[in-house]
Amino acid sequence: MRTAKPILLVTTPLGVAWGLVEAWRFHWWLAVLMGGLLGVISLFMWSIVKRIRAERQPP
Repeated sequence: MRTAKPILLVTTPLGVAWGLVEAWRFHWWLAVLMGGLLGVISLFMWSIVKRIRAERQPP
């Protein structure tokens, strides 16, 4: 895990970016749809982290 975690943290965003590039080369609208999906997923992850941090605050 000491080696795998940093490798995953680097290669995952690179793979997503490469997938967007290849989608753009295939059909531009596919890359737009993928970018929108990434935006929605990121928004949900951000809202979950925000809620967890708010609930951990002492009253």
